[in-house]
Amino acid sequence: MPQQRETSDTIDQPCIAPAQHGADASGSPQSGPSDRAVVRDALGVGIAVGLSGFAFGVTAAGAGISLAQTCALSLFVFTGASQFALVGALAAGGGPLTAAAGAFFLGIRNAFYGLRLSALLGLRPGVRFAAAHWVIDETTAVALAQHGRRAVRLGFTVTGATLFVLWNLTTLLGALGAEALGDTDAWGLDAAGPAVFLALLAPMLRSGAERATAGLAAVAGLGLLPVLPAGVPVLVAALAAPLVLLVHTRLLPGKRTAADGTAPEESTPEGTTPGGRGPDGPESGEAHETGNADDAARAEGTVRAREPRTAEETGTAKEDDR
Repeated sequence: MPQQRETSDTIDQPCIAPAQHGADASGSPQSGPSDRAVVRDALGVGIAVGLSGFAFGVTAAGAGISLAQTCALSLFVFTGASQFALVGALAAGGGPLTAAAGAFFLGIRNAFYGLRLSALLGLRPGVRFAAAHWVIDETTAVALAQHGRRAVRLGFTVTGATLFVLWNLTTLLGALGAEALGDTDAWGLDAAGPAVFLALLAPMLRSGAERATAGLAAVAGLGLLPVLPAGVPVLVAALAAPLVLLVHTRLLPGKRTAADGTAPEESTPEGTTPGGRGPDGPESGEAHETGNADDAARAEGTVRAREPRTAEETGTAKEDDR
């Protein structure tokens, strides 16, 4: 009986293990180190970029846009690049339609972000419609840097919520205190967004094709910026991805190496797979070799069967010959 009790305790012991690894006694999951890291990164991005709303509020007020219009732009548009493009075009004397067109073209990139994030987040239709308002550069960068759907959702939500609240709050404060803040260019707030975005993007460029895509996009975007309307250089730069992909897969098929995460395909006989495995069995190649060996053994046995087996048979054959 004592032995049975000891065995029972040993079997029941793993049942309480979840309480020691990420769950409490009730079985509810606890926030692990990975969740804290995701929240920390998301808050860092949201706070750093959200502070640049001061610059937008001051710029909009200097362009003659009212306080209500400035706050409405941050509340309903909520994409800094398009907002700055709109206000900059109006401040330069451009018409409302021209300014709106530039902001629209610059914001089209968010639609491409949404195509990718829709599959990663896996939200219900109603929630997906509301989350689309937060699909911007920063939320996309944080979400793509995560591993697993839970981390992707957490990074997207924390970044979007933090940035949405801070961006609108600092826009209001910037518009109200435009005269007190003075020249925001001296603050360098407008560089916070691109700097954070590049810091998130750089570790993701692992292969040569990814680095070539980023480099070509940067050269195209910066080179066309002085000659094309606002927003158009970004769309042209987006063409770098399919162009590099075409060259990488079609024109240079034999140049792909393990550094790019690919390897040349091995040629195998028809009806088999690499390693001698066939479609109808786990080891059809080995079975084929075994069958050949069996055939050879049978042939050898047949030859031996035809030979005299005993000395008596040999002697009888000699007497018959005489």
